[in-house]
Amino acid sequence: MGFLTGKRVLIVGLLSNRSIAYGIAEAMKREGAELAFSYQMDKFEDRVKKLAADFDSTIVLPCDVGSDEQIDALFPALAKHWDGIDVVVHSVAFVPKDALDGDYLEKVTREYFRIAHDISSYSFAALAKAAMPMMEGRNGSLLTISYLGAERTLPNYNVMGVAKASLEANVRYMAQSLGPKGIRVNAVSAGPIKTLAASGIADFDKMQGFNEKHAPLRRNVTIEEVGILNKKGRQSMTAFFY
Repeated sequence: MGFLTGKRVLIVGLLSNRSIAYGIAEAMKREGAELAFSYQMDKFEDRVKKLAADFDSTIVLPCDVGSDEQIDALFPALAKHWDGIDVVVHSVAFVPKDALDGDYLEKVTREYFRIAHDISSYSFAALAKAAMPMMEGRNGSLLTISYLGAERTLPNYNVMGVAKASLEANVRYMAQSLGPKGIRVNAVSAGPIKTLAASGIADFDKMQGFNEKHAPLRRNVTIEEVGILNKKGRQSMTAFFY
């Protein structure tokens, strides 16, 4: 019996078997969690359903995190399957590809800034607000994904780094707000992983190569390690706790 047996987890942001969300889903399923998933656009519905089947899940619901209406509709739809949820995983980040190639000031625009913060940061708070009726009294948790670019300037990461810094501040304020309700808010800040989203960053292979040479373990992290670290038979989430 795993330490998540009986827990119900909604994962937002699964797009492929290379997604960080996939590694998290694998780890949580292995520890006994029941999983539900959302998809961003209709064209991804069949893809996410096939991925969800890897985890014996048939709960796959639409949710464009850029739409308040769809976020608000997500949890009533989920309530038709479950009477509550224990964990929400937010593994979502987006800005148009053009913003992730070249000099920051040359590429940043009001529209790119808005999109990056709306999808990558604000959506986490919006999902949390909408999830509250299903999370009350369950001592649950909210988990999101950050990156080193929130703290340091990295080539081509540009406005996404600014949005990740916003996301990390978001985590701290959400933790302060939800702590009295027994809800934890955590962030995972992993190394560079070649997900579909990361493929839009110019020279991402160079970023991975640099990390491999300079990381203490002299290698890059995997999506499985982002989900769960195994050490001497004990399981521990690779999260920063605020």
